[in-house]
Amino acid sequence: MRSYIVGVGMTRFEKPETRDWQYWDMAKEAGDAALADASITYADVQQVPVGYCFQPSTAGQRAVYELGLTGVPVYNVNNNCATGSTALMLARQFVEGGVSDCVLALGFEKMRRGALGGGADGGDFKTSPVARHYAVMAARHGFEMSPPTAQIFGDAAREHGERYGTTAAQLAAVAVKNHRHSVGNPYAQFRDAYTADEILAARTIHAPLTKLQCSPTSDGAAAAVVVSERFVEERGLGDRAVEIVAQAMTTDTAESFDSGSCVDVVGQPVSREAARQVYEASGLGIDDVDVIELHDCFSINELLTYEALGMCAQGESGKLVESGATTYGGRWVVNPSGGLISKGHPLGATGIAQLAELTWQLRGTADARQVPGARVGLAHNIGLGGAAVVTMVRRADAGAAG
Repeated sequence: MRSYIVGVGMTRFEKPETRDWQYWDMAKEAGDAALADASITYADVQQVPVGYCFQPSTAGQRAVYELGLTGVPVYNVNNNCATGSTALMLARQFVEGGVSDCVLALGFEKMRRGALGGGADGGDFKTSPVARHYAVMAARHGFEMSPPTAQIFGDAAREHGERYGTTAAQLAAVAVKNHRHSVGNPYAQFRDAYTADEILAARTIHAPLTKLQCSPTSDGAAAAVVVSERFVEERGLGDRAVEIVAQAMTTDTAESFDSGSCVDVVGQPVSREAARQVYEASGLGIDDVDVIELHDCFSINELLTYEALGMCAQGESGKLVESGATTYGGRWVVNPSGGLISKGHPLGATGIAQLAELTWQLRGTADARQVPGARVGLAHNIGLGGAAVVTMVRRADAGAAG
């Protein structure tokens, strides 16, 4: 059974503590927008998976009660930075499994200012869900007094440079591109463009990564309405439907840890495997894709993901971004939204926000960010700890959607 996204909505992503709202306010704003976009009401929704990381248990119910009190099942989802795409995956599974015809996937986050910690309980990394990941980092690089997430990705950048010659300028090129893309995105937390010199001159968070190469903490929400082919036909939604052609989630295997490499432990192998599964299931490959929203939590992760998705050979990602192949006028447009680096990164909302951007792109309604002729999109969302979700979507013409 096929599944389609027929409605999307999101808030602007904001710097924490700059807007007077609660998580249920942002959830209502995004949810109402998605329902209106789908031309339905909350009464049509049969199930609601809700993603968040920093709110208490059953916050999903508290959030969706602002949309309506219909008694439908609400599932609270927490999968680190891949939380939003995990909630979307549950929505797709409900629909494709024939359980429901209309499901609302919702993600939100209300965060504190400052860098993310390493997932430790009371500062004790032995109890952290990612202790095994940080142990790989510490064994090879030691442990420095810098934010743990920036440190593990920064160490992956150091390894990539040592192994393949990837330069600071190539890492900066990712940030230059994504900040430039965000100028046209009214939902982005930051909308300023920067030169490579400005990126490199920004405060170092963990060498070689500077502040402008790191995604910020953010408040915000995003929502998507996922429905069956029957629902599309009955409601006459074919003109706005975007098909979820294939989707896969993978978690860590021995390959993530056995090499002792931060490149592997931050998720390149699981991203590669998720992409492989999606290409096999969809019958489409990376050469069929026009527009990509991928998880650039740090500039290095965009480069690692180019390689994992098969956009270039291993070690060639620095040259790929320098060539202009991943921006307007190139082979693909990657992160037209500005990506996590510039759009922002409220963990529970990020994965769904990626699909909101792709939905607008494939409908041709992305305004200043529009990728000309976009018909096929790919989203990549990863959470340290670990989970990688890859989603292939395509524009549904009247024939495909009934």
